[in-house]
Amino acid sequence: MKHIGIIMNGVTGRMGTNQHLIRSICAIRDQGGIKISDDLTLMPDPILTGRSHNKLAALAKRTGVEKFTTDIDSALADPHNEIFFDASGTLQRAGFVERAVKAKKAVYCEKPTAVETSEALRLAKLCEDAGLKNGVVQDKLWLSGIRKFKLLRDQGFFGRILSVRGEFGYWVFTGEHEGQPAQRPSWNYRKEDGGGIIVDMLCHWRYVIDNLFGPVKSVSCLGATHIPKRIDEKGKPYACTSDDACYATIETQNGVICQFNSSWTVRVRRDDLFTMQVDGTLGSAIVGLRKCWVQAAGTTPRPVWNPDIDQPIDFFGGWQEVPDATTYDNAFKIQWEEFIKHVALDTPFPWTLREGAKGVQLAELGLQSWTERKWLDVPGL
Repeated sequence: MKHIGIIMNGVTGRMGTNQHLIRSICAIRDQGGIKISDDLTLMPDPILTGRSHNKLAALAKRTGVEKFTTDIDSALADPHNEIFFDASGTLQRAGFVERAVKAKKAVYCEKPTAVETSEALRLAKLCEDAGLKNGVVQDKLWLSGIRKFKLLRDQGFFGRILSVRGEFGYWVFTGEHEGQPAQRPSWNYRKEDGGGIIVDMLCHWRYVIDNLFGPVKSVSCLGATHIPKRIDEKGKPYACTSDDACYATIETQNGVICQFNSSWTVRVRRDDLFTMQVDGTLGSAIVGLRKCWVQAAGTTPRPVWNPDIDQPIDFFGGWQEVPDATTYDNAFKIQWEEFIKHVALDTPFPWTLREGAKGVQLAELGLQSWTERKWLDVPGL
């Protein structure tokens, strides 16, 4: 068994704790590691780092992790630790990545890696010039709903794909009303702290579109700050300076038109918090986080416009749910296993910091499009 030391920085937050530590690294340990062969198993050996000793101690006790420290430099100096993972705030990420590169650690990061393309590319180049393996979280590629869609796409079920319409989000409570406490950290709604749904979600939609529908060619984006005031962690009101909704239209190089709405100010009446309708010449799909429904050209109903009668067609009834073809593991865990194998065995890992910079680029161009109120081309990186 080969133990892989992993510095897990800034994982005391919700996403870092649940998805990266508990459902990924702890889950890999609980399953007995990553079995490569009868003679080799890779076992992650995490050490938690951060600013608060009390938070780290509580999280370590909760998860059974033995090692934690507020002295990140000592963790970086330990040759046992081969991987540095960062889930801290976006604006703090560059400093941590620079320190990890100086210590010659493989670097794995949450997205976005930065709020500006130039900075995201600089961090990627730091790792590349140092010859260090690196990666960025692109978890949605391993969601079971998307995997089911991709399998059918590869089999030609949809024919030529024409358009994509994605809806993501839910109503995030402002904290102003009793019994409905604020759900997300206040920095998410302050531009000066790296917040904003455009920076957050267009990074996701970039890799989803690039990998499923074709390389992104151009973007038109409208943002909005629908809720101007929220309540912070101390119960005090604060002004929201970043966007809480994003309405983006994206064209791929092969002519697929993609519309993605992302909002923290929308109430859900759809199959999941994220759904994506894909229409092609031979069939269509409704893709959720875990489920996927399809309708083939031969089973498509023929509606007739008549607003004077109740709709006689059950449009929901004409879709078939795609069955589970395999056991679907946690999306974050799957990518973690791929990155650990990449570091230990030099297996391929295309989801690099340079790929992550493409998401930052789309977000930055989305903000620019909103300001200038026009379509913008997306150059190659």
